[in-house]
Amino acid sequence: MTKRNDMFSNDSGQPRVSSPGDGRWLFFTKFLKRGKVIASFAPSSRFMVRTLLKGIDFEKCRCIVELGAGTGPITQELIRRASPTCRLVIVEIDPDLAAHLRRRFPGVDVVEADAADLDHILDERGIDRVDHILSGLPLPSIPEEVRERILDVAARRLIEGGSFRQLTVMPLVYYRLYRRYFQAVRFKFVPLNLPPGGVYVCQEFHGPTGRRATPRRRRWGFWRWQRFPRHGVDRADT
Repeated sequence: MTKRNDMFSNDSGQPRVSSPGDGRWLFFTKFLKRGKVIASFAPSSRFMVRTLLKGIDFEKCRCIVELGAGTGPITQELIRRASPTCRLVIVEIDPDLAAHLRRRFPGVDVVEADAADLDHILDERGIDRVDHILSGLPLPSIPEEVRERILDVAARRLIEGGSFRQLTVMPLVYYRLYRRYFQAVRFKFVPLNLPPGGVYVCQEFHGPTGRRATPRRRRWGFWRWQRFPRHGVDRADT
């Protein structure tokens, strides 16, 4: 496995991060122009990033893929936490955002490409299996055939026990969508993000089905139910 020595500036092990700014204005202008593709007006907050990465054993990881990296708030934390032997592949389709990521994180493997080409991206790098796939893509608004292609590649490439983790700024709205593809789905609510959102942690891919999971609701309403069979809803520990 190739070490990420070029990502570190000295022997202290601290990741090298350039200083072109965090790209908030760039992100906002992209949202104004492409609101259907970029679903949020602001990059993910530290609370969202913390929740997305919670539970990942970075010491054991050998490869993590990020899809739809935007301006890099998750990328920055990945670099900080991952061991030098963990390979990071950062995928961003927008040319301006990809260029920003390269300037901000020199030495990181930033790929300007469509996430639907993930199979080809991994093959080019000689990567067979992936520990975790982190997605900032607007999957519900992506054409179904493209979405299925992305999730199928994720399923085939993930190691046993690996996870597909999806950000959202529409808490629980698309829960049933992910249950169509994964047997085990947990949603973690992040109220302190702007706008409030959450993270789907998905495992045990079973392919698209017509099955619709119905939550067990309690008498006092939708937002108070807490558990599902083999999956659930949590409030993020922020």
